[in-house]
Order: sequence, then structure tokens, then C-alpha cells
Amino acid sequence: MVVLSIPTLEQISLISNDKPNFCSGIPTIDFMKPDSIPLIVKACEEFGFFKVINHGIPSEFMDRLEGDTMKFFSLSLPEKEKSYPDSSFCYGNKKIGSHGDMGWVEYILLSLNENFDSQRSSDLYREIKETFGSSLSDYIAAVKKLACEVLELLADELKIQPRNIFSKLLMDEESDSIFRLNHYPPCPDFQALNCNLSGFGEHTDPQVISVLRSNDTTGLQISLRDGSWVSVPPDQNSFFILVGDSLQVLTNGRFRSVKHRVLANSLKSRVSMIYFGAPALKEKIEPLPMLMKTEEESLYKEFTWREYKNIVYKSSLADERLCFFEK
Repeated sequence: MVVLSIPTLEQISLISNDKPNFCSGIPTIDFMKPDSIPLIVKACEEFGFFKVINHGIPSEFMDRLEGDTMKFFSLSLPEKEKSYPDSSFCYGNKKIGSHGDMGWVEYILLSLNENFDSQRSSDLYREIKETFGSSLSDYIAAVKKLACEVLELLADELKIQPRNIFSKLLMDEESDSIFRLNHYPPCPDFQALNCNLSGFGEHTDPQVISVLRSNDTTGLQISLRDGSWVSVPPDQNSFFILVGDSLQVLTNGRFRSVKHRVLANSLKSRVSMIYFGAPALKEKIEPLPMLMKTEEESLYKEFTWREYKNIVYKSSLADERLCFFEK
């Protein structure tokens, strides 16, 4: 497991332990109950976040990938740190981004922009494929399908055409989607200091939509509209959907990307698997006219995903990025 040195530990943020309440009002969309589907728009408007149950993804897919993930993170640090600049796989720990953000976390970041087979020359790719087998590709295919289903349901409920107006951004063969496996190891107990250690600092996701699944360990928190933080009860059998900045722009601010963070757990490992659905780099992002009322003004200037992605990589985790494109 990753071991953090004391100097590094001192660079990780401590968050006041004000014991936020578990949020009991998180919207739940049950794919087996059609009458729950209309709640999906309200969830995106009020929370930017909701849970999906009876989603149809086999529990075997989730369990196999979680098991293989823990197998990988149980390797020695030198084994995990073998990485190549031209590989679609990247391992990292502690450091989040390039602007000094730190967290009690180690991760694998995978670009889905390229076909897996094109990476067969990479030693790291071969090693990770040996570790994960088919569990990785099976899971990614399933959650990508789920993300597209959710986006098409949103289009249905918003009564806009074509039905794939959002999902086609993810289905584009040049889609810049990524997949991330996060491992938050058990950490020192900071309860005596009345604080928690930050696993992943507060931020919004810049992409269109995120599909998150974690094990049964607490830690995920979301920020409500009044600025308060609430803890999300863990549910290893369900998926959580997060509205991203790009979807906020496409809906002209009707949907709001949700600010969230992860607090490290002092006793248990937390594992999360996140699919970030993104457009192609060249794709233009702007409010959709069919979602704007008569004489409603656009809140955002048009930009490409490449332009926004560059802004994101030049900023710190908690920075507001959409302000650069507001009118």
C-alpha cells in the first residue's frame, strides 16, 4: 500500500471535523420503476447528483474490478510507479494535478481516447492487463453504456431532440473520456485534533457526466446549494451520477455541476471507480438553443473541450473555471 512520509502528510489539507450529517434526501432513480425517471431532471437542477439503482450492471463486474484494483494497489510502490509518458495508463499517489494539490490517495488514471490494443508495446500496459484481465474493459463498457442511458433519459425528460444530443458526445470515437481508480488507504486518526485528512479536495468535474461507484467505506461528501457539506451514505451496489461543468454549460446553467470531496477514513480503505464522460477535444460546447426560453440570454461563450481542458489543467483543484467563459 502507499506510504506517505511525514513531510508529505503535512502538505495534505486538514478539514474541520464538524461531523456533517448523512444526506437522507439524495434523489434515487430506479430503472425498474418508470415513475421515478421524471425525478432525474429535478435531481440535476437541485443537487447535480443522484443515485441509480436497478441499473442492470452485473455485480460480478463491480466485484471483479474492485478485487483486481486492490490486488494492483497491494503491489510494492516501485512496481506501481512504473509508468511511461506515451502510455494511456498512469499511476500516481499523493499529488493531484500540477498545482500543488495533495491528498491521501493513490490512483490509476486511464485515457479512453485510444484503443487498448494500441498500447500493447507498453510494459506497464501489459502488467496492468495481467493484473486486471477483462474486468477493466467489461466494467468500462458497462458504465459508459449507463452514462449514455442517463443522458438519453435526460433528453427525453427535457423533451429535446435528437434523443442522443448529449450521449453522442461520449459515443464519438474521438471522445476524450477518462477512467480513474482511486484508493484511499487507512490513515492516521485525526479525531483528537478534531479534523479529518483530505483524500481528494473539493472540486467539480469538468466533463459532461461522471459515473461513480465505490466500496462500502464512507468519505464522499457533496456541497448543497447553501454551501453546507453532507456525507453520502456508501452503497457498493449502486452508482452515483454527477453533473459536470460541460453539462452545466449545455443546459445554460439549468443543471449545476456538483462540488464534492473525499475525506480519508482512519480505519478502512476506500476504493472508488469513476468514468468521466467527455466530448472530443474539438467539440464545441455552448448552451443548447432548444433549452433556452424565448429571449433568454446565453450565460456562456462558446468554447471547445480542448480550450476548457487546458484551463482545468492550469488551475488548482478548487478553482472556479467556468468564470473564464461567462458572458
